[in-house]
Amino acid sequence: MRLVERIAIAAGLVLIAAFAGLRLHRAAMARKDLRAFEEARRAVILPGEPIDTRLWSPQRIAAHERSVRESSGIPLGVLRIPKIRLEAPLEDGVDDLTLDRAVGRIPGTARPGEAGNLGIAGHRDGFFRGLKDLEPGDAVLLETFSGVGRYVVDRITVVDPSDVEVLDPTPAPALTLVTCYPFYFVGSAPRRYVVRAVAAR
Repeated sequence: MRLVERIAIAAGLVLIAAFAGLRLHRAAMARKDLRAFEEARRAVILPGEPIDTRLWSPQRIAAHERSVRESSGIPLGVLRIPKIRLEAPLEDGVDDLTLDRAVGRIPGTARPGEAGNLGIAGHRDGFFRGLKDLEPGDAVLLETFSGVGRYVVDRITVVDPSDVEVLDPTPAPALTLVTCYPFYFVGSAPRRYVVRAVAAR
């Protein structure tokens, strides 16, 4: 009996150590992405002033920004929510690898800097755990190479995973933050927690 208890305790300690190691790795990767974004942002901005692109075509500006992002593997931007002390790199996509190190742009939604609805997904036990503490009126910031977009939480809803109309295009700039719900559900959470933020006036 004591041997079984010792094996169970040892297995539990190994699992706790593995969990802690994964959390540390995720935090380290997020810090690395944030540093990469800051370095890349500084690289495309001359000391004290942005690159003058007034004479550039929209396609050339987009190609320039894309080449800077893709060549260095840097995030699309950084999502900041001061109230919950969130600072997370924003990457393209919602695969597990991406959401383990960042929040992800939901495919088919607007890209940062474009008009419309930018959908952003994050894990409920990771970057987006703090969404549960947001209220209408709270500030949300999205920093990209073109500057800082300022948004205000407009509404919070809980929907079924099939209710994808929350990601429909919008005429005005908006952010739709999506995570699984309930936050502390054991297993695969059955619903989605949705925070809609609109451009600040």
